Amino acid sequence: MSLPESHSVSPRILLIDDDKELCRLVRDYLEPLGYEVCMEHTGPDGLDRVLAESFHAVILDVMLPGMNGLEVLQRLRQHSDVPVLMLTARGEEPDRIAGLEMGADDYLPKTFSTRELLARLRAVIRRTSRVQTADEAELPRELTVGELRVQPEARIAILGDRKLDLSALEFDLLLCLARARGRVKSREQLLEEVAERNYDVFDRSVDVHIWSLRKKLGDDARNPKYIRTFRSVGYMFINPEHEAS
Repeated sequence: MSLPESHSVSPRILLIDDDKELCRLVRDYLEPLGYEVCMEHTGPDGLDRVLAESFHAVILDVMLPGMNGLEVLQRLRQHSDVPVLMLTARGEEPDRIAGLEMGADDYLPKTFSTRELLARLRAVIRRTSRVQTADEAELPRELTVGELRVQPEARIAILGDRKLDLSALEFDLLLCLARARGRVKSREQLLEEVAERNYDVFDRSVDVHIWSLRKKLGDDARNPKYIRTFRSVGYMFINPEHEAS
């Protein structure tokens, strides 16, 4: 199912959560801001709806009756690249990593504030919008770093002869780091430039996405070929020319 054009209609959101009171609260908060919020309360019903209709984003709870959120996401990604914001009452890192590996664009603990939900929702919609800004139109069509080629306009990354299967946020992290190759980017800079939202300094979501990105690049954190970690500082995309000198 293709995405509706976000610049011509109100953003359509599908909220899949069995907590009906939470759904009503989210709907009552978002609708006055111009969002159209649809709701489903079981995994199977949510999956059927998102595959049958067009949405700008899906807010998906992990714990659902009938089919859990991770299974819904896995099946959804076989047919659609609609942005998915995961909600979880469990904050353990393995749950977050599992969702990100299956193609979630972001996650949010269920103790979220409505302002944070709005910021993250705007961010995932913005990252996957088809609208191209004037600044984006002036970017180079391709960045090449060793065997890696990143094409900003097409939003694809190719390693050797293999196209990488990246989430929207993983691609934006890769693009941000590749443009700054040879320079360290702090977690705070990456969060500001890529996610375009305010984070608490203890938020570790960047580390989770970098871990997933490294895995897809076939990179070894102990002997990196692409992304080097600077402990307590941030990350740097390695410039092969500098490494060879």
